[in-house]
Amino acid sequence: MTADAARAFWTVAPGQGEIRTEPLDTPSTDDVLVRALYSGISRGTEVLVFEGRVPPSEFQRMRAPFQAGSFPAPVKYGYASVGRIERGPRELQDRTVFVLYPHQTRYVVPAQSVHVLPDDVPPERAVLTASIETAINGLWDARPQIGDRIVVVGAGTVGCLVAWLAGRIPGCDVELVDINPRREAIAHVIGVRFARPDTIWEGADVVIHASGSPAGLDLALKVAGFEATIVEMSWYGDQSVPLALGEAFHARRLTLKSSQVGSVASSQRARWDTRRRMQLALTMLTDDVLDVLITGESEFEELPATMAQLSAGADDTLCHRIRYERQGR
Repeated sequence: MTADAARAFWTVAPGQGEIRTEPLDTPSTDDVLVRALYSGISRGTEVLVFEGRVPPSEFQRMRAPFQAGSFPAPVKYGYASVGRIERGPRELQDRTVFVLYPHQTRYVVPAQSVHVLPDDVPPERAVLTASIETAINGLWDARPQIGDRIVVVGAGTVGCLVAWLAGRIPGCDVELVDINPRREAIAHVIGVRFARPDTIWEGADVVIHASGSPAGLDLALKVAGFEATIVEMSWYGDQSVPLALGEAFHARRLTLKSSQVGSVASSQRARWDTRRRMQLALTMLTDDVLDVLITGESEFEELPATMAQLSAGADDTLCHRIRYERQGR
């Protein structure tokens, strides 16, 4: 591979990926050249993209910041890259940064698009940045109060991060719910309680749903207390989801609220922009306990097989990390 080329992962058809060699843009004075160290796979959204399940109505809204191609395929998609700046302004030279960029060995982006990692955040853990930013936005949408009983349904990466953040609010009692009993050990590590669906609390003050399952959303509605808010953080792509809006839904005066990271939560929007929110997310990654959420790692050239495995859903992966260090410059 030449110095002005890179290797990138593309979804070329539903359920099929490949690694392509492509030319690098020539950096301008306002750009930086980044060499990837790691990237993270968002198992929810990226698997839906890989499977070709983005509905046509969302083709534009679902575009990632540096996406190439278009849905359903071929498309280069992703938003959790950590790398080192090889060329750019003097103050950024050799800095380690997070970028909302797809899976690619090297890339050129505007300098204003990179986020410098704090010195006490290792690049290996920084692949969680986009997920914890999503979790922060979801909690802003939920607006929990000191002392609330909070139920998080779905112990995927985002659900675990929501529970971990909520557990740091003084007086809050947080319960993380999942059908997979192996998630109990992770709940204990991040400092919250764990429950199976048949042992879940009822009468919760705040319920956050992040399981990606219609059954999980139905459970979230059932355990919410009087006038509680249920925040829906799952995105179902082209799947239709039935809602149990009969029974006690109206009598309990429940609120079902969507949350999506593309817009800053309305409660914060007057003072926060996405860059400030991203900087907050990075500062939250100093805790070593979060390494428990990175449950697998493979090399970049294995990505087509890795995505197919994650799409099959046959393992217990939370965040899967891609390693680039063995790739050539």
